[in-house]
Amino acid sequence: MFQLIKQHSSLNKMVMLGIVLGITFGIVLPEIALQQKVIGTAFVHFLKMLVVPLVFASIFSAVSGLGTLEQLKNIGLKTIFLYLLTTALSVLLAIMMMNIFSIGEITSAEGLVYSQANDVEEFSGTRMFLSFIPTNIFQALATGDLMKVIVFGVLLGIASLYLKDEEHETLLKLSTAMSNSMLKIAEWIIKLTPIGVFSLISYVVAEQGIDVIIGLWKYMLLVIAVLLIHGLLTLPLVLSLLTRINPYHYLNAIKEVPLMAFSTASSAATLPVSMKVAQEEGGVRKESAAFVLPLGATVSMDGTAAYLTIAVMYIANLSGVVLNFGDQLLLGITVVALSVGVAALPSASLVMMVVILHQIGLSVEYLALIVAVDRILDMARTSLNVTSDMVVTKIVDILSNKKQIAT
Repeated sequence: MFQLIKQHSSLNKMVMLGIVLGITFGIVLPEIALQQKVIGTAFVHFLKMLVVPLVFASIFSAVSGLGTLEQLKNIGLKTIFLYLLTTALSVLLAIMMMNIFSIGEITSAEGLVYSQANDVEEFSGTRMFLSFIPTNIFQALATGDLMKVIVFGVLLGIASLYLKDEEHETLLKLSTAMSNSMLKIAEWIIKLTPIGVFSLISYVVAEQGIDVIIGLWKYMLLVIAVLLIHGLLTLPLVLSLLTRINPYHYLNAIKEVPLMAFSTASSAATLPVSMKVAQEEGGVRKESAAFVLPLGATVSMDGTAAYLTIAVMYIANLSGVVLNFGDQLLLGITVVALSVGVAALPSASLVMMVVILHQIGLSVEYLALIVAVDRILDMARTSLNVTSDMVVTKIVDILSNKKQIAT
C-alpha cells in the first residue's frame, strides 16, 4: 500500500514538472515544440482507444450488476440531480462574477469573421432527442458516439436483468472482464503521462503565442478565476454538506484526474484515468464509478457552462448590449439546459454558443475575438468538468451506500 502511494505521488510530481517544462519549452523553442505534436497526439489516441469499450462494458456491468430497476432508479436520479445542481451553481457563480467585474469595452464587430458558425445547424429539441437513440449500435461504437453507446448499454443492462440466471451471469462476467482489461491498459498508458503532458502543453503554448494571451488577459483571468472558485470552494462545499467528509482530502487524492484533463482537453480521453483513480485513490466503489463517470463525460459540463456564460456576457458588453436580470436568468437556464442536452451533438460548445448568441440577438462574429484563446481555456474548463464528475461520483457512492446499509 505504501509503495502504491509513493508511486502515485511520484507520478503527480512528474506530471507537474511536465507542465512547467512544457510551458517553458513552448515559449523558448516554439518551432521545435510545434514539430513534436505527434508525441502528445499519440498519447491522447492511446487514451481514446480505451474509451468506447470501457464505457460500454462499464455501463452494462454497472446496470446489470445493480440487480433491480429500483437500484438503477436510485442511483440514476441522484446522478442527474447532482449534475444539474453543480452545473447550475457554476453558471450562477459566472453571472455573479461578470456583474461584479463587468469586463469588455464596447467595440465594433466590423471586420470580424467567424465562418465556422455558419456551418452549425440550427438547434432543434427533436433532433437532440433523436441523437440519443442509436439506429446502428455498431456505427455508434465505431464513431465513438458516447451518448448512444450509454443508452444502448443501459438498455442492454436492463434487459439482462430479465434473462435466466446463467445467461445474466455470463454477460456480467464478460463485461466485467472487458472493463478490467481496459483499466489494466489504462494503467500502462498512465505511466506515459509526464511525456504526453509535456508534448501537449508545449505545443499549445507555441501555437497560441504569448501576444494573444496578453491581449485578452482580463477575459482569461476572469474565466480561470470562476473555474478555480467553483472547483476549490463550491464543489468542496457541496461534497462536504452532502457526505460529511473532508473534501480536500478527496480532491488531493484524485488530483491526477484534473491534471490529465488539463493536458488532453478531453473529458472522454480522461475517462479511463478517472475510473481508475476514483476507485484506487478516491475509494469509490466500482459500480458507482462505472455508472456515474461515463455519464458525466457526456452530460456534466460545469466548466463549459461557466465559460459559455462568461463568454456570452463578455460579448454582450463588447457590443454594448445591456442584459437585465431577466435576460441573465434566461441565459443561465438556457446554458444549464443545453449543457445536458447538446453534449451528444458534434461541436457541442460551438452549437451552444451560437444558439445562445442568436437567442439573445448578439452577432456571432464576436466569436472571432475569443476563439484565439479558446484552446487554452478549453483545457481549464475540461479540468473543472472532470473534477465535478469525480465529486458527484463520490457523493452518489456515499449516499447510495448509506441507503443500502439502511435497508
